[in-house]
Amino acid sequence: MPQLNPAPWLTILIFSWLVFLIIIPPKITAHIFPNEPSLKNTEKVKTEPWNWPWH
Repeated sequence: MPQLNPAPWLTILIFSWLVFLIIIPPKITAHIFPNEPSLKNTEKVKTEPWNWPWH
């Protein structure tokens, strides 16, 4: 039964995990967003209460 032979599949498994753990993370962490988020104004806006007659 050839599917019980671990020789080719073990090397494929190890190689794929090496790709996932060594090659891909630096590519993901080096990604730069095109629009960096800017800080909003932290000043509180004064709001007026509504004077609606609630019945």
